[in-house]
Amino acid sequence: MDLFEGGAPSTEPLAARMRPRNLEEFVGQEHIVGPGRLLRRAIDADQLSSLIFCGPPGTGKTTLARVIAGSTKSRFVTLNAVLAGVADIRREIATAKDARSLHDKRTILFVDEVHRWNKSQQDALLPWVENGTVILIGATTENPYFEVNKALVSRSRVFQLTGLDESQLMTIARQTLDDEMRGYGRWKVNFEAGALEHLVNISAGDARSLLNALQLAVETTPETFPPEPGSAINVSMAAAEESIQRKVVLYDKEGDYHFDTISAFIKSIRGSDPDAALYWMALMIRAGEDPRFIFRRMLISACEDVGLAAPEALGIVESCAASFDRVGLPEGQYHLTHAALYLATCLKSNSALGFFDALKSVDDEKNKGVPGHLRDANRDKHAFGHGEGYKYPHAWREHWTAQQYLPDGLTGRVFYRPGELGYEGDVRDTVLARREAQVASMLDEDDLASGEVLTYSPGDDERERWVRRTESSQEPLAVSVRNILFKDWKARRHDRVLITSDPAGTLIWEAHRSVPEGGVTALCSSTRSYDALSWLAGGLPTAERPNLIIGSLESPETVETLSAGDTRYDVILGRNWLTRSETPAVRSALLGTSLGLTDPGGKLLLAEPHPGAGTTLAGLLPEGIWEKAAEKQFRDCERAVLEELSADQAPGPMTDIVVESGWKEVSVVNRLVEENRIMAEALLESWLSTGRQGGYGARMAAMMGNNEWNETAIRLKAILTGRTVHWKTGLLIISAKKPA
Repeated sequence: MDLFEGGAPSTEPLAARMRPRNLEEFVGQEHIVGPGRLLRRAIDADQLSSLIFCGPPGTGKTTLARVIAGSTKSRFVTLNAVLAGVADIRREIATAKDARSLHDKRTILFVDEVHRWNKSQQDALLPWVENGTVILIGATTENPYFEVNKALVSRSRVFQLTGLDESQLMTIARQTLDDEMRGYGRWKVNFEAGALEHLVNISAGDARSLLNALQLAVETTPETFPPEPGSAINVSMAAAEESIQRKVVLYDKEGDYHFDTISAFIKSIRGSDPDAALYWMALMIRAGEDPRFIFRRMLISACEDVGLAAPEALGIVESCAASFDRVGLPEGQYHLTHAALYLATCLKSNSALGFFDALKSVDDEKNKGVPGHLRDANRDKHAFGHGEGYKYPHAWREHWTAQQYLPDGLTGRVFYRPGELGYEGDVRDTVLARREAQVASMLDEDDLASGEVLTYSPGDDERERWVRRTESSQEPLAVSVRNILFKDWKARRHDRVLITSDPAGTLIWEAHRSVPEGGVTALCSSTRSYDALSWLAGGLPTAERPNLIIGSLESPETVETLSAGDTRYDVILGRNWLTRSETPAVRSALLGTSLGLTDPGGKLLLAEPHPGAGTTLAGLLPEGIWEKAAEKQFRDCERAVLEELSADQAPGPMTDIVVESGWKEVSVVNRLVEENRIMAEALLESWLSTGRQGGYGARMAAMMGNNEWNETAIRLKAILTGRTVHWKTGLLIISAKKPA
């Protein structure tokens, strides 16, 4: 007998007898078979295309197929994927072809548990679905997009059935109790208060489970069944509880529910909900999930979701997993619980996801290669264990110093953004401070063109971005300058700060921390500086980031942008700003512009290089290093160059320019900043090159003659390259106020 043919004998299970015969008797799934819905219209009009019904057991997948069988004029056949093979498919296809060619009759093929078919079985059906020989109706408890041939899915409409709610289950129970032909309407079935509700509740959306329990409760209550028609059957709560002691947990370790449940468990841990984490873990254990699989997922979560906020989490979960292996079930459930509760309740950080940003950069960026100072130096007999220019961190105080570790094309890129909680919160300030120093060390190269006398550079070579390394037993040069400027400035939380020049970025971040209720606007002299500082700012909320602008106060467009809405600033900060302009007139104009952008009573704080006040190359050379005449010529020419540069960059001339610009209470003070500096070959080249007009090398060549200077430059490189020297940088610290 075909599954859908003939009557239902009384010996059939109640769930089979009570199958709806048409859509009017069908309960639930209003979202797909309610009045006017697509599937209902297709069934009523007998105009079906291939369908796939997916959803939990007992929600009506096979019942819908039975309804279609009873309403269609097409030939309707069924196969069960568990029992049928390729030969069965071919036999049904041959019959369908005959029905189509001889009788012009369509064939609807219903395949229950369609996901059980392997790829070859599903492929055997595909051509006949494509050419319309058969219309497929498949039923599956799995996600068809994962478990069913993609070509079959693409040619079918997928309808997802959901578990029935308690009101729908109660309707099915009442129908069964009232139906005299197929149910228990011939008797007076009464339930003790709460007993029927108990059956409905424990059925958890599964109509088949409810009807099986109802049958057991009703038919085992009388001494014999069936009793005389009209007899009373009084079902007690005890009978109801025995008939449905516990619904079998719906869980297939190879199917959707397996993945959905472990997903819910991990998301509950991630969301710090210990109650939900325990529930989903209990469901998995009750369903027979391998505890080692759960531990594996918790080990992943300990790094992915908890990370450095609580780095001990990984060790705790690993320890619990090892203890479980020694103890086993059932006591091992304590170790599962211990690990799950710890992960759910500890602080969270997903900063480890920065790895995937780095991985994307590996794929997206051109590989610039390993920087020379990081390469393996064992093959270089002159390196003594280090690549040329490499700085051994343990030789420095706090075992750290700023230097380049990323490839040239990625310098300044940020992948790791530390969180603010737990251990990560404790080290956050240190990480950010060191990152700022790293970027400062990189960006300081942009300042070579107008910095101290020996830091002139062509500035157009990518490798020079990290040439200048300023490290001290105490702190990098840019950080020292920052500390000097901020020492006497008592910042107010609401101050508005304009930073006219900050090639290293250190002023920006210190100001940002000092004025949380105000704001920081900073001018960037190049897209390189802008990009690197933007990467650093990327970890801050958008509204809290410093306002970075590419431009300078020499540009009317930039000034217009800065003064939009009559904006005025409380503090003007800058480093190596005025001396970028070679003439006093331009410097005076810049100071006048900044004065116009400042609120009455506002402050001006600048750090400018003071040529000749610090170390010189001649000062690094011992007496008698080469011929007296050549040595004297070099020393005399360098002294002349320094005097020429310092003519308008000394305290007196600088004070005059600031005063003439309208600033009051002007102070210009000499300061020396000391550091240890490596005389890298590229650094010396940037100083000694004649390629930049106005640079140290060009000035020396003009004074000595090109040939003499070229020979002198070669000698200087030979003597100084690779040496670490104690270096002093001369600074002018300028402070002033705008009249109130």
